[in-house]
Amino acid sequence: MESTAQLRMPQTHPYSIRFGTAGWSYKDWEGIFYPSGMQHRKLHPLEYLARFFDTTEINTSFYGPVKAHLAKLWCRKVAAVNPNFLFTAKLYRAFTHSPVAVVGPTSAATIRPTDEDEARTREGLDVLANEGRLGALLIQFPISFKNTSLNREYLDRLLRQFIDYPRAVEVRDSSWDNPETIAAFAQKSVAFCNIDQPLLGRSLAPTEHVTAPIAYVRLHGRNYDQWFDSDNRNDRYNYLYNERELAGWKERIENVAQKAETTYVITNNHFESKAGVNALELKAMITGKRVQAPPTLLQNYPELRKFADPVDDDRGSQASPQLPLLA
Repeated sequence: MESTAQLRMPQTHPYSIRFGTAGWSYKDWEGIFYPSGMQHRKLHPLEYLARFFDTTEINTSFYGPVKAHLAKLWCRKVAAVNPNFLFTAKLYRAFTHSPVAVVGPTSAATIRPTDEDEARTREGLDVLANEGRLGALLIQFPISFKNTSLNREYLDRLLRQFIDYPRAVEVRDSSWDNPETIAAFAQKSVAFCNIDQPLLGRSLAPTEHVTAPIAYVRLHGRNYDQWFDSDNRNDRYNYLYNERELAGWKERIENVAQKAETTYVITNNHFESKAGVNALELKAMITGKRVQAPPTLLQNYPELRKFADPVDDDRGSQASPQLPLLA
């Protein structure tokens, strides 16, 4: 195993890690991640978020295709603050979930996208891609989507359908974690999404797979009690990782990043911006440098002070135009 000193020596092909949150538009973030009174300040959330992170995952694209004018607006907002900012976007759920996924399992037999779904989906994605702002398209399946021949055939068709975008696939059932799947993803240059989730039944355990130039990591939290039984979907994501739990992912992310050109690390435990806390902590732990954080976030989560300092003003300070290059 290489020593820490060897790992930090300059390399010919440095790699980059982008840290960010899953989504940015949450009412319960105001006064916690965002300053209070954002609307009165005429400050777009992305203008603030992009001061602290180099990526964010578009969450609304899962619920419906992103309109072109919105995608253009988002690109404009981040460009003014952080020229290196990239989005990742979830694929519209018509391609990945049964229309009645809440009450029944999802499989190739129950997913029913239309030609119109594809045309509308491409409108927003093409804007992001043409602006040079689309880092990855995340194709996210539910845990009921298992590794069967029918589902593999459907996934192959879907990957060909969206071959013009950098693709990452998230599966949550452990039946997909095998050499055949990893080899198939690598052959197609599709990223296997490494996830952290409550390990219930046949849930996929943490992995370190790299099957494409991009790598993808998503942390969902470990709310075992609330994952399937909660009445409020926000309860599922009401989880704050502690430093010991993050340390395990720090090692995995570093292993992954050494094999990829760009690694996206997305925190999905969004309730009351716990995702913002953990993303900043991971960024500090992996870069070895203290980071800047919103003052209100530090007030609400004092444990973050071990890794972060408040920005100089309540609008935040501009992010460095250089990504952390780790070698």
